[in-house]
Amino acid sequence: MPKHLLSGLKYLTVIELRKLGSSTHEIANLLEMDRSTVSHYINGRNISSGSIDVARVILDLSPQDSFRMIYALCHDEKLTFTILKYCSDNPKINIKNTCIGCGVCVDRCVMSALKIIDLNSKVNLDFCCGCLMCVEYCPTNSIEILEVE
Repeated sequence: MPKHLLSGLKYLTVIELRKLGSSTHEIANLLEMDRSTVSHYINGRNISSGSIDVARVILDLSPQDSFRMIYALCHDEKLTFTILKYCSDNPKINIKNTCIGCGVCVDRCVMSALKIIDLNSKVNLDFCCGCLMCVEYCPTNSIEILEVE
């Protein structure tokens, strides 16, 4: 069953990447899949509608729960990041000047998107998957989510 759920998540990612103009070859490399499977997904073959429905439910969970569920299914940080990056609305994060540079957010960030620079946390949005673990564990509530238009 977990493989079917992961297939549903990969299918949704393939479709999103295709909408962005990625080639079958590029998608296959990014998701570490063979090109024939990517081609099947693009053409709606070899994937059950139930797997897709459950994948959508996983993506509709809170960012933390989506992250935890996807990671539990694949045990791969890169794949988890890729799925979340292309299939969910990743928030924009701002670190307020109340940050004390304690490093709790850095320790909690599985994607290594946060670093302590000059005694303050800094986020690299290119690596942020939007799981919001940093927000959940920040002891000074210095991490805020900005509205994305």
